[in-house]
Amino acid sequence: MKKCHLALKITQWVISELDLPLYCEFTYDTHDPLAITLVFDTDGERPVRWAFSRDLLAEGMTAPAGEGDVVLWPELCQDGEPSSFCVQVGSVRTALFEIPVEPVAKWLARTYDMVPQGSELDGVNWDELVQLAE
Repeated sequence: MKKCHLALKITQWVISELDLPLYCEFTYDTHDPLAITLVFDTDGERPVRWAFSRDLLAEGMTAPAGEGDVVLWPELCQDGEPSSFCVQVGSVRTALFEIPVEPVAKWLARTYDMVPQGSELDGVNWDELVQLAE
């Protein structure tokens, strides 16, 4: 089992005129190859952990993606390229975060080096899983 981490400073948008700096950590674990974990406020007293699809993260950095509890969309520069992306989490009480694209894109590429897209379920013993389900 291998893990890949990225810690960085991001922005939490409390309201459109009020932003707060916040630290977060992205984690990828080959034991759960389809998911990433994002922990907000890692240096605070009550960090908040969200797990969602690695492919959702990849898509949401360049185009609107997700529905329900996790929604992502890019924020574009004047040249039309994404400089950051937004993550909105929660369904009843939502929180909005803005995260720089470049460090996350480099980290995400490392996760795909560890487990290439499309090979996440290679090695799963489907017969054993079927037996457990019966």
